[in-house]
Amino acid sequence: MLTAPMQKKWLYLAPLALAALAAGIWLAQMRYAPQAPAAPAVAALWQLGFPDVRGHEQPLSQWRGQVVVLNFWASWCTPCREEMPDFDALRRQFQPDGIEFVGIAIDNPASVSQFLRTMPVSYPILIGEGAAHRLARQLGNPSGALPYTIVLDRDGNLVLSHLGRLPRATLEATLRKIGA
Repeated sequence: MLTAPMQKKWLYLAPLALAALAAGIWLAQMRYAPQAPAAPAVAALWQLGFPDVRGHEQPLSQWRGQVVVLNFWASWCTPCREEMPDFDALRRQFQPDGIEFVGIAIDNPASVSQFLRTMPVSYPILIGEGAAHRLARQLGNPSGALPYTIVLDRDGNLVLSHLGRLPRATLEATLRKIGA
């Protein structure tokens, strides 16, 4: 049982502890939440290219003028693997409307090729390795965690950035809004 002086001490310490906990949570969210990338980072995106799984360089500019869902992922990332079937289905649904999905693997070519043999997708997969990791950070992912997805409208404006598994309903609603 707590004595009277100890009870008074807890009356003062408990609110301080809760305030410190809340501040810590807020700081973590601010540090690791997706940040809006600077306009130059998005503009520079169209100047880049990455090899596809066959080793052929694919310029990102080939998708300029379309709505682009750009997903940074890795074969070892469980949430990345979980969202890929939804991305594949949405790509087939929305591609006639000029919406393209592009996966950029922060992974090595052998691992990506092996993974795609067991889980093929219809959208382009590029091999970005470390360069893609840096790009994801420049595009608003300060933590570098995966998966990380951005959606760009036809003018190249950032419409959505999402760290973690992107719910299909959220992405579908975004694409319906900007895709027409």
